[in-house]
Amino acid sequence: MDAMNRRDLLVALSSFAALAAASAEAGGQEPGSLPETMAVPASPGSAPEDKVLSVSTTFRFEDLPVVENANGETRAVTRGVLPGGEAVEMHETTLLPGHMPHLPHQHKHSEFMLVREGQMEFENNGTPQRVGPGGVMYAASMMLHGLKNVGTTTANYFVIAIGRDT
Repeated sequence: MDAMNRRDLLVALSSFAALAAASAEAGGQEPGSLPETMAVPASPGSAPEDKVLSVSTTFRFEDLPVVENANGETRAVTRGVLPGGEAVEMHETTLLPGHMPHLPHQHKHSEFMLVREGQMEFENNGTPQRVGPGGVMYAASMMLHGLKNVGTTTANYFVIAIGRDT
């Protein structure tokens, strides 16, 4: 299996931006306007360009591609398959006060969400739970979950998705 090099990483990250742009177009957005919600990334390991992540690397914040929408912005960090076969995807989101990235949903893969700053409300299968800086939320496979910034300032969190939906 091939190791992921910088070019492969940039191709994968560019596909995230293209997915977000396609999602905005499909939603009937005016050209140049911000989409109303953030695109839910494709499940880890589902895209042909998802490479085996077998080389240690760093991801500089200023190098991550930014996709803006009406709720804030998101930055794709990485996605691919670990040498052990686990599919993973990671992104970072900045969410405006009172906003949700998208409606509550469920999927086969699991997710960890790590709050860096702000006050989040995690809808955990219909039960709201508040989480602040340093807190971690876990969305198990096929459980309804959603996020909302319930604070008065922007919230920032990382999502680590593990597993495939197929």
